[in-house]
Amino acid sequence: MPVPHPTWITAFDAAARNGSFTAAAHELGLTPAAISQQVRLLEHHLDAQLFERLPRGVILTDLGQAYAQRLRRGLSEIEDATRSLFANRPAEIVRVRASISCAALVLAPALPDLLQTFPELRVDLSTFVWANRFEDGTSDIDVAFGFGDWPGIESNHLGHEHACVVCHPKNIASLEELAQGKVVQITGSESDWPTLLKQEGIDRPPPASWLTVDSSLIALNTVASGTGATIVLERFAASALASGKLCALDLPPLPVRPSHFLIIRRNSAHRPEVQAVAHWIQGLF
Repeated sequence: MPVPHPTWITAFDAAARNGSFTAAAHELGLTPAAISQQVRLLEHHLDAQLFERLPRGVILTDLGQAYAQRLRRGLSEIEDATRSLFANRPAEIVRVRASISCAALVLAPALPDLLQTFPELRVDLSTFVWANRFEDGTSDIDVAFGFGDWPGIESNHLGHEHACVVCHPKNIASLEELAQGKVVQITGSESDWPTLLKQEGIDRPPPASWLTVDSSLIALNTVASGTGATIVLERFAASALASGKLCALDLPPLPVRPSHFLIIRRNSAHRPEVQAVAHWIQGLF
């Protein structure tokens, strides 16, 4: 006789252990009707009655009891073999690199959700300052900020970016007043203040920087301490704005020409776990 369909056996085993089609359905995420149908198909295949249907539940027949015991031994052996051979396999490691600001403000807060969905994953998250340095063998995935024109590098655009002016709530003022005060300048974004002033029709020289920093993370922490204002990507400021640590001027968003790009290394692109992490990153942008 051919071996019964695994779905029938699974339904029968759950019903036999629980003594109930309803409880078996709850365990397997099915309906009681589906469990009943799977058991009937198994009984038809075996040409034997495995359960007695009662007004308030089911009980195994003698033949059903004998069959359930042997099946359980077989299923236990399968569980033991699976656990012993595969449970202690090393986690699949995916190495991700990003700027310190992107890693700390975008990726890291969302990592618990990723690892809950894929508990077998292990993510090594590292950072770099300059996004045009792609040393071989140091990452599977890079999230880089720029124009996507890196020689010999294939990149996927993650969407256009906008910036905003942020400061401590106690320092909220007009754009012109903030530009005359202590400005925290982020290296590489020197044109943001002149562009914004021109966009708002304010005719004045670009503000002098009180402090220059090489990351948005440092700029945000500085102004959150109560000193100065900075122009930063809306994406990076979102958490601090939502918590009330910072506030943003009510201005039209400032378009930013560079943006984030996803780079998957060629020698890693075939790995399903790398594709899963890449898909997760795309969903964050």
